[in-house]
Amino acid sequence: MLSAVETISIFQKQTEPKVFASGEVIFEEGQPGDVMYGVLEGEVKISVNGKVIETIKAGDVFGTGALIGINNRTYTATAKTDCKLAFLDEQRFLFAVQETPMFALEVMRSYSQRLSNLEHQL
Repeated sequence: MLSAVETISIFQKQTEPKVFASGEVIFEEGQPGDVMYGVLEGEVKISVNGKVIETIKAGDVFGTGALIGINNRTYTATAKTDCKLAFLDEQRFLFAVQETPMFALEVMRSYSQRLSNLEHQL
């Protein structure tokens, strides 16, 4: 299992982070997606149909469905606080998985846990 620090280090190696102000929408439910995100700093709230189901903190990943065949976002992600996010497209994700195979397991665990949380909230 990778620690939050190890997960963040994978994202920090990949690309320039994006900064979002508190309250800013990162992506909306139903939008097409082609990147996943890693929280470097701050918090992101995840909501479905306007109901907050989870808060994601530094070291966590979200938006992974976009890289495993889910064409449209299944939830809305909004910056809960000012935050800095790194992102991976499919090519960079595959490179990260080749370099650190445990990263793939962490992404799958995160996705599975988020799906489980979503099912219990609805």
